[in-house]
Amino acid sequence: MSGETVKAEAVYNRTFIIVGSIVHSETITELIIYENGLIVVVNGKIVEVKDSVSCLSQLQQKYTITDDFVYRLGENEFVIPGFIDAHIHAPQYPNAGLGYDKQLLDWLDTYTFPLEAKYADLNYATKVYEAVVKKTLTNGTTTATYFATVHEDSSEVLADLVTQLGQRAFIGKVNMNIDSPKDLLETTEESYQRTEDLIKQLQGRNGEYLCPIFCILLLLHCDMTLMMKLGELASKYNVHIQTHISENTGEIAAVAKTYPDSKNYADVYDQAKLLTNKTVLAHGVHLKDEELALLVERGSSVAHCPNSNTSLKSGLCDVRRLLNARVKVGLGT
Repeated sequence: MSGETVKAEAVYNRTFIIVGSIVHSETITELIIYENGLIVVVNGKIVEVKDSVSCLSQLQQKYTITDDFVYRLGENEFVIPGFIDAHIHAPQYPNAGLGYDKQLLDWLDTYTFPLEAKYADLNYATKVYEAVVKKTLTNGTTTATYFATVHEDSSEVLADLVTQLGQRAFIGKVNMNIDSPKDLLETTEESYQRTEDLIKQLQGRNGEYLCPIFCILLLLHCDMTLMMKLGELASKYNVHIQTHISENTGEIAAVAKTYPDSKNYADVYDQAKLLTNKTVLAHGVHLKDEELALLVERGSSVAHCPNSNTSLKSGLCDVRRLLNARVKVGLGT
């Protein structure tokens, strides 16, 4: 459907050797440095990592890699693993740097929703999404967890682009069935069906590099009926889930008012069966101790977004507190 709006796939060499300094980490407190090592890549996959170049010739013979495809880093260069952006709103790229005078809920109404309505236009979506994927790849983001918009077709455009440009990605359409602008509002059945259709479509592609993910923008725009139906879908298709939690004090108060019978913000998601070991919750600036315990019990993760937290005056997340509570934490933009 959306393939016609996307340019042809670029062709890259997928078998090569990189020689030079290698820096990586296997734990949060450990840094490993090979000052003169090498990495062997075959058909796009790393098959060997060595801390010395003494075996270079043997590896070239083993994998039939000529000197033309041995890339030697300069004295001041080093190679590191690709960045993983655990939380990125692809459609908001044109709004980067706007709205420092607003907090979260006002920012959504003023900037986010008017912009996201434009993604009903596939040409506009293609232009922006291509820029997003290229920009993130240029800056070293090899894996991204993307929010798209409510539009199924333009979400497919984003999936086309990450596939063709060579980025690993989790992509999902947003679900909004209450208290939303008219041009972004879905019925519960529309939201459910479009989400299921997109899951089936994306799971039919290369699942190693492209995965569907459920997206709930905020509890304030998705009611319990829909959330419970999405929870059932997540279980049925074994799919990841991403949403927001405890980002802003105004948002937390609004959630408490909307769901007065729930213990806290995290409990609302838990009632809908949306807290799993495949759930990524963005921000988590103001999580309570009991919520941290629940996330650990369910295996859910937090995507820490320091730039957004400070820009929208949401607060400073005590990441060490989350880690000490044994919550899994990643970084997002």
